[in-house]
Amino acid sequence: MRRLTLALLCATYLCLSLIVALTLWRNGGGWGAGVAALVGGLGLCFAFHGLIARAMDSGAIKGEIEAVREAHRILLDQVERLDARISQMAEAVETDLSRSEELSDDVHMLESLVQKLQQRVDEGVASQPLAFAGRTGGAADQRRAQNLFETVREALAENRVDLYLQPIVGLPQRKTVFYESFSRLRDPTGRVIMPAEYLTVAEPAGLVTAIDNLLLFRCVQIVRRLAKQDRRIGIFCNVSMASLADESFFPQFLELLSANRDLAGALIFEVGQASFDARGAVEARNMGKLAELGFRFSLDKVVDLDLDLQDLARADVKFVKVGAQGLLDELVEIDGRLVLKSLPDLAAEDFAQLTARYGIELIAEKVESERQVVDILELEIGFGQGHLFGEPRAIKDQVLAEAGPPPRVLQPVPLRRAAFG
Repeated sequence: MRRLTLALLCATYLCLSLIVALTLWRNGGGWGAGVAALVGGLGLCFAFHGLIARAMDSGAIKGEIEAVREAHRILLDQVERLDARISQMAEAVETDLSRSEELSDDVHMLESLVQKLQQRVDEGVASQPLAFAGRTGGAADQRRAQNLFETVREALAENRVDLYLQPIVGLPQRKTVFYESFSRLRDPTGRVIMPAEYLTVAEPAGLVTAIDNLLLFRCVQIVRRLAKQDRRIGIFCNVSMASLADESFFPQFLELLSANRDLAGALIFEVGQASFDARGAVEARNMGKLAELGFRFSLDKVVDLDLDLQDLARADVKFVKVGAQGLLDELVEIDGRLVLKSLPDLAAEDFAQLTARYGIELIAEKVESERQVVDILELEIGFGQGHLFGEPRAIKDQVLAEAGPPPRVLQPVPLRRAAFG
């Protein structure tokens, strides 16, 4: 394109010079004037052409320089993006390393605790003959008890302790706001052993504490997993007074919770009413240590609604679970108003408001029918739990795997990634 432009300009210059020369020749200037005009015109034209060519070359150079500058700007932009990406990757690596170090500390602590539990299991095995010595019944019953005990012991030793979660919903919307955790054991064939079955041999052998403690570990793991998913939901986890009073277990468990105190709002420890009322100074002090870290408590297995609300508030008990049917059976009509048998001076619908003044929420558990829901709502109870809202569901191993590697002592099978089962 540039060559064509120059050729056309040269032709134009030649034409102009010829026109000037012919004009002078016709007007009497003669051949000399015409040739001089032609030569002079051509010289001037080519001089002017040189200026135009240089201008075009200068413009082309400027265009190329601008193109180079634009390419440089694009390159700088890409370099800045690459640098930002590398910085993000470096931060992610540092974060992963930090989490790995924290996780390593937690795993070491868990392994230490589980080793102690393993010792408890071994001690239970050693004392097993004594545990069953006082049993009455024939040889067949004793063999069944012996086999069941061995199954329970192996389930603990091989970490066949599963975590089940049951939803606790807000009423009347029925949106899940909490979960309660339960432990289930499995035999080598995968059959689930319910508490009513394994407790008959676990309690005499002193293995209930080991089961409770494993459940506590699992709760910490699953709450940490849910927190990583930014799922702000609480889990109720049973804790026995024996665990709170255990001088070897509790200090290390407290250290574990101190390292995970950011989970305090999502982990609620649950104790039975009878155990809470019978707690000693050691248990009360250790409950206070957990409360100082921000962890809350719940009271379940409530049989007496005449609660010492001030004592519950001092102990940081924030929830009280009452059986739905038991609560409805407490309702009686006196002098034309509905009251609770345990609190005849208080209107039944004011019971939830009374506990709320002490910072305690009521949860109606074991809800089985829609009729019970209607009655519960009339009592202004804000939370419900039971098979009507959802049965306990097993948590797959993969959820715990993403929360951290399991203790090697009790987990021979590698975990995989997934979610609820």
